[in-house]
Amino acid sequence: MTQSLQGIGMTSLRTRERMINRLMEQGISNHKILDVMRNTPRHIFMDEALASRAYEDTALPIGYSQTISQPYIVAKMTELLLTASNNRLTKVLEIGTGCGYQTAILAQLVDHVYSVERIAPLQKKAKNRLWDLKLKNVSFQHSDGGWGWLDHAPYDGILVAAAPPEIPENLLLQMAVGAVMIIPIGNGDKQRLQQVTRTEDGYEVKKLEPVIFVPFLSGRK
Repeated sequence: MTQSLQGIGMTSLRTRERMINRLMEQGISNHKILDVMRNTPRHIFMDEALASRAYEDTALPIGYSQTISQPYIVAKMTELLLTASNNRLTKVLEIGTGCGYQTAILAQLVDHVYSVERIAPLQKKAKNRLWDLKLKNVSFQHSDGGWGWLDHAPYDGILVAAAPPEIPENLLLQMAVGAVMIIPIGNGDKQRLQQVTRTEDGYEVKKLEPVIFVPFLSGRK
């Protein structure tokens, strides 16, 4: 691993270790997720000016009015998805590639990630970062996230990184029976993380903790 990937000072492995200890204190207990986050250089997923803040427990801007989620939220959503699926996920649909950090975490824990992003320049940067990390089990689509990615459906897991006012119908239709979707729902500061499970008869929705995500927008840029 090159020095830029390995990190120095505020981006070093020691700083990452502090992040992991904090995640455990916050209740994250899946050691696979903790190991992956320990070994994934979060600082390469943001502009150099913000790299020294990469391991703080806060969301940070990545341009185009988008953010990289705080480490706790990345860990929590990933843990919810894996736990609800008994750690067996073959195909995961990610809505909102963003900078690619959540994509990179998922790619090291599931067989294949299908990641959709509506902002082309963000997607291009994310592709390059995942290539640098030699993560090749990710397919990218520049598209409206509300459409999902029908070509590869059904999925046994869906993770959504932006908040619509209600669950998009197209995403529900692309879930396999038994599949789980982790998605923030709501407007502004009135959002709540939700866990949606597709059953033989329909869908079960579990409302979880309050969160704040960027709004789920339609169209492509």
